Amino acid sequence: MNTRLSESYTYCQQLAKQTAGNFYYSFLALRKEQFQAMCVLYAYMRTVDDLGDQSGLSLDERGTALQNWRRELYLVLEDQSDPDAPPYHPCFPALRDMIQRYRIPRDYFFAVITGVESDLQPVTFATFEQLKEYCYHVAGVVGLCCIHIWGFHDERAFAAGVECGIAFQLTNILRDLAEDIQMGRVYLPQEDLNRFEYTRSDIQSQIYDERFRELMQFEVDRARSYYQSSERLFDYLSPEGQRILKAMHRIYGGILTEMERMDYNVYATRCGLPRWRKLLIAGEAIVAARWFS
Repeated sequence: MNTRLSESYTYCQQLAKQTAGNFYYSFLALRKEQFQAMCVLYAYMRTVDDLGDQSGLSLDERGTALQNWRRELYLVLEDQSDPDAPPYHPCFPALRDMIQRYRIPRDYFFAVITGVESDLQPVTFATFEQLKEYCYHVAGVVGLCCIHIWGFHDERAFAAGVECGIAFQLTNILRDLAEDIQMGRVYLPQEDLNRFEYTRSDIQSQIYDERFRELMQFEVDRARSYYQSSERLFDYLSPEGQRILKAMHRIYGGILTEMERMDYNVYATRCGLPRWRKLLIAGEAIVAARWFS
């Protein structure tokens, strides 16, 4: 591995360690090459997300930043310029190497940019089908990238990987409801709000009542159905993939359980597992990797 490529992998690993929280430790359940690839994938996804959420920039400036990122990504992947030279981002050399190594379709990485770009305007979805399309761009394709890194042996893993990403993204949406409305984003479909006679202004005012509890129970049940459906992915993955997927299912699924315990009052506090519990889950995955690999 040349020096600049090695530096790029090191950059991605450091970024993941600093910002991925406990998920970074669950990556350690993978083989070294897979661990490095997951850090690169995380670094790429995190950077794109940050470009769309830069509070110090206007919406137009964020849009321009994402357009520039898309253009640079295209040039790097097409080998039309030196990926190690300025102004290219330090994750790009490792990203190109990872994509080639694991034969990950390039379209996935452009799809994420499209998803983040859609967040630059006030977010509303009329139907769940529209929301599901958004979830594919920002999370489903992440699941597809992961199964290439982890290893799979059945093409049915593709659909299951997308469903797993959707399950995780629906969990994020429910957890971050109060935070997102402050940025003009309401991801819950209008058809669902209408069904429970709950409005966008009710979310803005953080109205916690029976309508809201019924709405949230409906959405949590839907998210759980995606977790259950995506469980078939375990049958298509390598042992390494099974271990890390189990850890991620337990962490994200635990957030839904926490919402239920709080009677769905996500306005009161941001739901999440305590740090010790996430570390325990990640630690169990690492121990399993050491004993059964």
